[in-house]
Amino acid sequence: MDIIFKNIVPIPLASIKHHTESIWGKEFILKKGSKVLLNASSGKGKSTFSSILFGIRNDYNGELLFDELNCKELTNNEWSDLRRNKLSIVFQDLQLFPSLTVEENLLIKNDLNKLFSAEEIKEMIFRLGIGDKWNQKCSLLSMGQQQRVAIVRSLLQPFEWLFLDEPFSHLDKENTSICLKLINERCNQLNAGFILTSLGSNHEFEYDQEIKL
Repeated sequence: MDIIFKNIVPIPLASIKHHTESIWGKEFILKKGSKVLLNASSGKGKSTFSSILFGIRNDYNGELLFDELNCKELTNNEWSDLRRNKLSIVFQDLQLFPSLTVEENLLIKNDLNKLFSAEEIKEMIFRLGIGDKWNQKCSLLSMGQQQRVAIVRSLLQPFEWLFLDEPFSHLDKENTSICLKLINERCNQLNAGFILTSLGSNHEFEYDQEIKL
């Protein structure tokens, strides 16, 4: 599924003068399977960008298309189907259930499609260095630990695109590299692409494309 942008400008950002390299107000295509870095400073609309792609916001001018589908014409049921089968996301605020354990947060997501066994999910958690937190409530985890839980959760479904909104902001270089390796492996398994937003760092990963706001 290609993502096609046709002169999109979020209405709240319409009065702001954007850099000539900004994608706002431009026409371009993100091809299926691409690994994309979205680089921008604070306040340029990174979270807005992710929310538009995930169908949470539609307060923009221009057109967003998934192949031939105009996103503003999709019904709630069509968006639900996309989010279950073609789109996954790591929100900047993570949106974990704080009163539930790591296990419960992940199994709730996995139960939607039942793609992984509990042991396979535990293996991912151990790879990211938080295997000992399996039975811990998410409210008791550090932000970096919560980010890793949210990353694993995003991988527990089928998808063609994974949106990652500053997913490593509380992680050091080593843990970021480990997370990116797992993300890349899962995307390659699915022939899927991802869009990672960043405040400037490329996290030493070789992307297919870099875009700016």
